[in-house]
Amino acid sequence: MTAGNLNTNDLLTKWSDLLFKSRAVKLDAVDIASKQVHPLILLDNVGQVLLKQGASRESQVFSQISEIASTSPNYGGLGLNTDAQVTEDDVHEISFLISAWLEALNSDDRKKSTQASTQKLAPKDRPPMNVTEKIFAMHAIDSKGYVRTGDTIRVSLDWIMASEASWAGMEGTYNRLGSPGIFRNDRFWLAGDHVVDPRIKGMPQVKRLIESSEKARKVFKMTEYQGMNYTIMHTEFFRERAQPGMLLIGSDSHTCSSGAVGCLAIGLGAADVTMGLITGETWFKVPEVVKIEFVGQPSRGIGGKDVILYVLQQLKRNTVASDRVVEYTGPGLSYLSPDARFAISNMTTELGGVTGIFTPDHITKAFIDGRRVARHRNASTYFRADEGAVYAESHVIDLAKVESFVAKYPNPDDVVPVTDVLGMKLDGCFIGACTTAEEDIILGALVLEQGLKSGLSPAKDGKKRKVVPGSLPILDKLRKSGLAQIYEDAGFEIGVPGCSYCVGISADRAKESEVWLSSQNRNFENRMGQGSIGNLASAATVAASSFQMTVTNPQHFIDMIPPERWELLNGRSSIKGKLSVKEPDWVEPATTLLTQHDDSKDSVVIAAEIPDQSEKKGEKLTIHGKIQRLGDFVDTDALAPAQFLVSSRTNEEIGAHCLEYTTPEFRARAKEGFNVVVAGKAFGCGSSREQAVSALLGCGVKCVIAESFAFIYGRNQPSLGLLGFTMDDPAFFEAAVDSAEISIDLENNRINVGEAEFSFQLSTMERELVEAGGITPAFKKFGKQLFDMICGSTKDARRAVEVGGQAAGMQW
Repeated sequence: MTAGNLNTNDLLTKWSDLLFKSRAVKLDAVDIASKQVHPLILLDNVGQVLLKQGASRESQVFSQISEIASTSPNYGGLGLNTDAQVTEDDVHEISFLISAWLEALNSDDRKKSTQASTQKLAPKDRPPMNVTEKIFAMHAIDSKGYVRTGDTIRVSLDWIMASEASWAGMEGTYNRLGSPGIFRNDRFWLAGDHVVDPRIKGMPQVKRLIESSEKARKVFKMTEYQGMNYTIMHTEFFRERAQPGMLLIGSDSHTCSSGAVGCLAIGLGAADVTMGLITGETWFKVPEVVKIEFVGQPSRGIGGKDVILYVLQQLKRNTVASDRVVEYTGPGLSYLSPDARFAISNMTTELGGVTGIFTPDHITKAFIDGRRVARHRNASTYFRADEGAVYAESHVIDLAKVESFVAKYPNPDDVVPVTDVLGMKLDGCFIGACTTAEEDIILGALVLEQGLKSGLSPAKDGKKRKVVPGSLPILDKLRKSGLAQIYEDAGFEIGVPGCSYCVGISADRAKESEVWLSSQNRNFENRMGQGSIGNLASAATVAASSFQMTVTNPQHFIDMIPPERWELLNGRSSIKGKLSVKEPDWVEPATTLLTQHDDSKDSVVIAAEIPDQSEKKGEKLTIHGKIQRLGDFVDTDALAPAQFLVSSRTNEEIGAHCLEYTTPEFRARAKEGFNVVVAGKAFGCGSSREQAVSALLGCGVKCVIAESFAFIYGRNQPSLGLLGFTMDDPAFFEAAVDSAEISIDLENNRINVGEAEFSFQLSTMERELVEAGGITPAFKKFGKQLFDMICGSTKDARRAVEVGGQAAGMQW
């Protein structure tokens, strides 16, 4: 189909029908269809007529779609122009986008009515707050205008994020809930990055993941969907969508990456995130906050990766940051670009934090204001900490002390200067993964360029060198600037955007006993592939090491890079220093935030009553078993090995591989009645994969007791119905030896180990979720009042559900 033979009248009729059915807007099309025109021209004409009719929002939709249609596919568009042929598929895609963006207007209209969410000045009697508390306060439903550590609050959400791999689990939960619809079709970011790769897209398991994501796009009429291998989940979301002051959740532990722009971006398990996708809400117990103040100026070529490795070296993972938000601030921020902040926020999860968030500043504002699309600029809210704000701990990091580092396998905090491991022989070099931002990949190329100019060439050793840019826009820049050619001249294969070696479950996997240097964020056992050995470093260090495949200090090459060339190639996400822009307009959370729309009269009732659980409940009040002892830092990669995630569809299937590589006898013992796990610190650290809990359930584990849980894992346990709690009594861990018999009395919160008795704490919310069997059965029971129930904020709602025995559902 070409512009010359396109039936404009038919297309106009179709678009007019979409307008009327979606928005009850009748298009005055008398002057539009007088001649055959190209669809891009027709989009503009319709937009102009709608504007004259006073339908300004609908007019803006057609303008947006015209821009999307004419934008290159490398930047998320259709790549059409008025001189090129237009296919039927192109026309179908334009019509789909019209339908989706009109539905986005409906989504916006359905949101809860709000008063002003911010005000210029804080009330004099309000307690001082840090940035984290202000964002929670702005989003808290029934807020007082402030929150305090330990408050359990119900919050509204701005965005939901998922990968094609995590959506597989979310889709199952969504379907089991009866496919109730999602809260906004324009605030769901679903990116294909973990498993998908053009080389294996025909494999049944991968094909199923792709089809599932494509189906979600159509069913939900998603406006922000870019398909497979357009971007690593976090890269383009940070670059073009996340805004200061927002609150978002994602089913990936590196969701925290977007904290670089001053928003709260928190990774949760798939079930938790699905509830947020459906309701637009979730709950949090307001965590403690740690302040890390950056001072000093880093040396030339030192970026975010080396900074966060230094933080890990100094503070160690799962210590000061454990179960806490980390706020980054201080005068040193002026020397940290948005990309550097991205890398630091990204690896806050390796530090053990709930999330990492940077105090937004003039650099943040310049970065956000430089975005092309207005809707991704104009919802920004700039908060800064009050004088006297409370922090659990404060630490100072001198950027002048940061140098090129290597984190040695298998711990991301076993960090040493690169000079300590010079000459370590390597089998592979990888530059990529979500923590490796655009400026890192550019610097890596410039290091290679100086090496090549110095007469170096990649050793003819058959060893592997690969670079995977985080998104197509970054790859496009590399190609147009000639940097991609430099990578290829230096022996690097250039891959499509995706997680690649970092997760070791797709087409790229390191082999057993291979030693790698990688710019990814995790170097756990088996992370890059079964039996592989991964060490972490900056992209510049990996690039310098790739010539002779031995660890090499990049500083010599960095010093050789001409300043003007570096400056020319750096992009908007590399801005830093004293910019000639004014500070953001600082605001405060409004004292009264949300006025709830009472739509209880509009709700529907789930047909089936919840069966009486009183008899079964009695059976759950006491758990008897034997103890299996595990140590500190048992990570989710070990509990649910990556290579079995896609193929395992049930708890039992993933449970068959639980701790297979680290504690192979664990599963057999669990089946023999050793069904209570007693562990040390940060149990469940690492990835957000909720299959870690599913694997334990599939093994027959009844309870997990630990000194501490990693944040996401700790939420996943009650969400999937597995009992778990922490103990801080040393006497308990002395008594709870391996193979000891144990009984857990849930009615009285008592534990008996041999002759010893101990008490424990379990919140009402956790107890209710565990007794319900997890958040999915709880939703079936409570419906739209779920978060009222588990947060205990609506006594009347609780009484109505408990007495009625039926649950109100969501109407969409």
